[in-house]
Amino acid sequence: MASNLFRSRWSRPTAIAALTFFASSAWAGTGKLAGSLQNATTTQDVIIQFTTTANNTILNGITKNGGKFKKNFNHVRSGVFNLPPGIIKQLSNNPYVKFVTPVRQIQGNLEFAEPTVGANIALQYGFDGTGVGVAVLDSGISPHPDLTDASGKSRIVYAQSFVDGDSSTNDAYGHGTHVAGIIGGNGRQSSGPGFQYTFRGIAPNANLINLRVLDANGGGTDAAAIAAIDQAIALKDQYNIRVLNLSLGRMISENYDQDPLCQAVEAAWKAGIAVVVAAGNDGRDNSMGTNGYSTITSPGNDPFVITVGAMKDMATLGRGDDLIASYSGKGPTLLDHFAKPDLVAPGNGIVSALAPNSTLASENPAGVVPTSYYAGSGTAVPNQYMRLNGTSMATPMVAGAAALLIQKDPSVTPDTIKARLMATATKNFPASSVACDSSINQCFTDYYDLFTVGAGYLDVMGALNDTEVVPSNLSAQSPQVTIDQSGTVSLVNSNQVVWGTQVVWGTQVVWGTQVVWGTSTGTNVVEPTQVVWGTGTVNGNQVVWGTQVVWGTQVVWGTNSPFALSIAVKGE
Repeated sequence: MASNLFRSRWSRPTAIAALTFFASSAWAGTGKLAGSLQNATTTQDVIIQFTTTANNTILNGITKNGGKFKKNFNHVRSGVFNLPPGIIKQLSNNPYVKFVTPVRQIQGNLEFAEPTVGANIALQYGFDGTGVGVAVLDSGISPHPDLTDASGKSRIVYAQSFVDGDSSTNDAYGHGTHVAGIIGGNGRQSSGPGFQYTFRGIAPNANLINLRVLDANGGGTDAAAIAAIDQAIALKDQYNIRVLNLSLGRMISENYDQDPLCQAVEAAWKAGIAVVVAAGNDGRDNSMGTNGYSTITSPGNDPFVITVGAMKDMATLGRGDDLIASYSGKGPTLLDHFAKPDLVAPGNGIVSALAPNSTLASENPAGVVPTSYYAGSGTAVPNQYMRLNGTSMATPMVAGAAALLIQKDPSVTPDTIKARLMATATKNFPASSVACDSSINQCFTDYYDLFTVGAGYLDVMGALNDTEVVPSNLSAQSPQVTIDQSGTVSLVNSNQVVWGTQVVWGTQVVWGTQVVWGTSTGTNVVEPTQVVWGTGTVNGNQVVWGTQVVWGTQVVWGTNSPFALSIAVKGE
């Protein structure tokens, strides 16, 4: 099938075959080049997105002028080319070119979490992800006893590397194995007589598809990620791949509809795969003057996907004391202003499977969990688990939950999965919290608004008990946010988006009874500088997500709320 797709993408004769590849001067420049390519001076790898199926004439036009074709993508009209600067500049004038971006770097976004989100209760009812395939785009997955079935057979049913020059699918970095353990670890190495803790994933019998895109240092390219997504779509039916986990990302450089990585995750979504993406770990970043807002990374900025922020489970089983991790990326998204993240899940200090001899394990020996911590009077094999922080760890919590929803009802669509997870997410938060990091002698204040916690905190059992279905003519795209000259901020929905219907999935159901913010919303938290909102907007102190925000009739963050006071937390 892949070979047929290849031929159809690059070889089918069309009406444009009679045209030369490079446009005449009559075709005005259309701004189709990413900013860094506008004044390109060196030969480099780029991703060209086409408006139509590329054919031999286009391909020959590139190669005859010094360019080199490297790779095509079967499910997105695009490919990777190595081009000299002269060709790059001329692409802006070609009517069959949608947008051109450089091949960019991506990286991974780095005991009590399972019961915190209710997955342990789901397991008691038989929901363990059996039969569902979850594709993990990461640094690879190394064999681990926790990733086997009851007979000891590996549940890593497929593995492929997309890292240039390295065909190994083992996890040299250590990130992907940890993520896989959160999704589907069965806790085999932390179970038995006398054990104090069992480190089990959310869907402990799901099958894992290992698509390695990050190297031993946790780095990779978006071209590799797109190729892996392409393969996940191709393998969907063979391995019942219904969930795709991307605990990785990169900075946003263009609108989502011009970003090839966003277009790839959309292709997976539309193929019936629920895509779960990390929000990124830049919530402390104030380099743009936004106090950490607008730090969501790509492809978490895509409105289709489920974007996940990180909570701290505070090393307790209950969620009442849980707080947002100050590093968790916040919305609205740059350029497009989508309301992100979509929800939050535990991501701080998460214990999961350790990849032996991995970079993270060797560079972070303090993160390796000693057997004395969990084995108690039992006998345990050392060096089986490690502790990591990040939205990378929160993302597989939600991916595992999606697998459970699919196991219960295989007919659910990605849009229904997203809507159920968001609508049932719990919304009992404090107004704000303060986290102090002694290593840098700095404290960070977080406000629990929709740009920080989205629709709320993952509740696995709540989502499993939800039976509402998103109609096929609607989608669950994250809404855009707009600000007017009076300082009022509101969510923008269309009739094609399920939140805009106000029936079952309306914005008041998902985000609470108050979905419009204006001049009376409290203290100055967000300053919508030109970075966030663009030029010509009102003063930043009108856009606040603080003490007066209402999430629901029983959760009011005002002066009469028991949660109104900030909670100081030492460290993360």
